[in-house]
Amino acid sequence: MRIAGFLGAAAIALTSTVSFAQNAATTEFYVVQDTSTKKCMVVDKKPATTTSVTVVGNTTVYRTKTDAEAAMKKVQVCM
Repeated sequence: MRIAGFLGAAAIALTSTVSFAQNAATTEFYVVQDTSTKKCMVVDKKPATTTSVTVVGNTTVYRTKTDAEAAMKKVQVCM
């Protein structure tokens, strides 16, 4: 019974560690606008210059998605 309890705890710890690592790796968010539809959105990767999406506003890199979404509401072309 002790081994099963230990394995369960180890699985939970591993899952938590993987989840934290994924969140830590994605710490950059951008407010972008699709140039064809004029729709703004928040993305977690800087768009390539060869796409139809462009970074808008003051080209700030945001640490959280919540910060980027709040900033998107203030960008003139996204209103």
